[in-house]
This record gives sequence, C-alpha cells and structure tokens, in this order.
Amino acid sequence: MALYTLGLNHQTAPLDVRERVAFAPDAIGHALRDLLARPRIKEAAILSTCNRTEVYVHGAEPQPVVQWLEEFHHVPRDALAPYVYTLPRERAVSHAFRVASGLDSMVLGEPQILGQMKQAVRHAESAGSLGLVLNRLFQRTFAVAKDVRSQTDIGSASISMAAAAVKLAERIFPSIGDQRLLFIGAGEMIELTATHFAARNPKSITIANRTLEKGRQLADRFHAEAITLNEMADTLPRFDIIVTCTASTLPILGKGLLERVIKVRRHAPVFIVDLAVPRDVEREAAELDDVFLYTVDDLSNIVRDNLQVRKEAIVQAEEMIAVQTESFLRWLEGRAVVPTITAIHGHHEQLRTAELDRAKRLLQGGTPPEQVLELLARGLTNKFLHAPTQALNQAGDAERAELVALFQRIYQIPDHP
Repeated sequence: MALYTLGLNHQTAPLDVRERVAFAPDAIGHALRDLLARPRIKEAAILSTCNRTEVYVHGAEPQPVVQWLEEFHHVPRDALAPYVYTLPRERAVSHAFRVASGLDSMVLGEPQILGQMKQAVRHAESAGSLGLVLNRLFQRTFAVAKDVRSQTDIGSASISMAAAAVKLAERIFPSIGDQRLLFIGAGEMIELTATHFAARNPKSITIANRTLEKGRQLADRFHAEAITLNEMADTLPRFDIIVTCTASTLPILGKGLLERVIKVRRHAPVFIVDLAVPRDVEREAAELDDVFLYTVDDLSNIVRDNLQVRKEAIVQAEEMIAVQTESFLRWLEGRAVVPTITAIHGHHEQLRTAELDRAKRLLQGGTPPEQVLELLARGLTNKFLHAPTQALNQAGDAERAELVALFQRIYQIPDHP
C-alpha cells in the first residue's frame, strides 16, 4: 500500500484555483466516505485551509485520487493538473511534519495550522477513514510540531495574517482609533484578527455572523455589537474597515452592493480584508476606486519581510524534522514485514501444537516423562530445521551461498574459513 500526500497550496496555486477545491468543514466527512468507497483506498484525511487543500492517503496509487478530487469539485482536469503536487512516502512524512510546524505556511511559524491539522484528524476519525498508518503519522506529526515550537525560535518573530492586516490598514488610515470596524464571521481567524485590531482601540467594533448567539459570544470579548448577516447589508456604509472569513461557498459581498455602499459613504474609502477561501468578496470589487480589497495572497509580501529573522530557527527545525522522518520510515518499513512475521509465528505454532499433542499421547500411553521430553525437544528441533535444511540442499551454488550467509546472520553462526 502506498503512502502519499496529494494537493495544492499557496506556493503552487493562485487563490482562484485553491478556492475551487476547498472543502467546507461540514462537507469533509461526506468527502472522506466518498473517497474511501473508491477501490484500494485504505485510509484518508483531508486538510483544507485558506492556504492549502491536501489529501493524505494510505492505499491506492495517486492517479485515482486526483481524478476523485476533480470529480468531487467538478473541476476540469486541465484546470487543476498544473498546480497539484504528489509527495510519496518519505516526502509525504516530512511534508506533514513541516506543515504542522509552520514551516510550509504563508506565515512562517504561525500556530493556527497545527489546530487545523488536528481538526482534520478529528474529521477523519468521525468518518472512519483513519487507520493505523495515518493515525501513527499524525500523532508523530503533532509531537514533532510541539518539539519544533518548544525547542526552536521558529514562532518567536512570526507575524500573523491578523497582524499583517493591521499593518495594511494603517497604510490606508492614519489612525485605527478613528475607524469603525466590521468583522464578518465568528471563527478562529476572525477572533485572532479582531484581537489585533482591538489593541488599536478603534471607534467601534461590530461582529456579523449567521447565528446571533455565536456572534454575541465573540462580541462580548471586545465590548462590541453583534448583528446577523441579514442585518449587515443595511449597516455596511457605517464601516471603514471590514474583515471577513466565513465558510460560505459563495461571495457574500458583491461588487454591486459595495458600489451602493461607496455612494452612501460619499466615496470615503473602505478597507476590506477577505481571509476566506473560497472568497467572501467578489474579486471585481477590487476595481472600485474607493475599495481597498486584500486577499490572503495579498498579505504574503508583508509576511515574507520577517523571514530573515528566523533563518537559523528554520535550519534547526529542518534538522529535527529529518531525524523524525527517518524514525517514522523505520516504523513504516517494519509494518511491511508484519504479515511475514505473523505467518512464521503461525507456521511454528502449528509445529509446536503437533509435537505437544504427540508428547501428551506418549505420556497417556505410559512412556516415561524423561523419554517424552527428549522426544519432544528432538521433534521440535527437527521440524524447525526441516524447511531451512531442505532449502539449502535444493539450492544451486549461487543461491546456496546467499542462504548460508543469511542463516549465519539469523542463527548468529560464526563464519568458518
């Protein structure tokens, strides 16, 4: 069975491609069960974030999984093929370790990806698609990520997407303290971004969410107002800064709506950060003169500026990951011989049972115990050595030399001149 990772990320595919194959959280379970129904797919897990969609697989070769991904999302092969990577075995293991450690993120060292990988594992467990190999891989992955983050400085100088959004806003507005903010959604990314903006003491903060109860829970943290998405359209002109990150499969802010907002605002600028994949804001909205629209890809330049600070930590982390990759591969290779070891045990158990039954019959027939023990030991020895001795006698010269060397190693026999 093959072990590999298949997918695309912010380094290989633009946003408009990534959003076409993104999995909504409530669709992952169905997707995994659908994938497991394909021939020879033994285990699978899906990691889908704003920066990547990856399928971790233990089972069939990659091509059927690529075809499944295209069919599931109704994406033509030509539209996806140039951006998809397949990482076999060793590279898949190392990649999982690097992703969880924040080495493969747009924001180097960012901590959110570890939680997202753990959520991917929970989805796979719920769908029944996580078996021995992938479970072991992910548990080792989490341990490696913990070591990298605790033993290196990989996250010490990290600038998050949230902090990058604040930096961009400060380029548009002289002071965040004079602006009214709207956050659309109530997930982890919105919570993180709201925390960064709240530290600048804006004039007001409003949380818009599909369910008012969850929106209020987040709003209470920031002494903010909570509204529903249905109320949002009428209140949009009030806001100078909008940050959105929902799980919607369709845009919730269209160009036409934002045109009307700009007119009401008398062309006062609106700064919008769209952290969602698929996007929450129609890309055409960026064409409006007074709308400053940024996506997750647009934030990458600010994030990369901080890379130099962590070069030494990267080297240290990569060394740790290389060691742990070798360790996991040794375990994986050991799994390959388990069926053979099981068969050998089964074979010798049959021999042991046959000789033991024979010894019991001799004892019941009155044979002295000492003689029975001698016959039992001799019978076991002869049966255990019958197959290797026969193989040696029947082998040709070249094969016999190989068998002699093998038996010397197995039985630790001195190499006689």
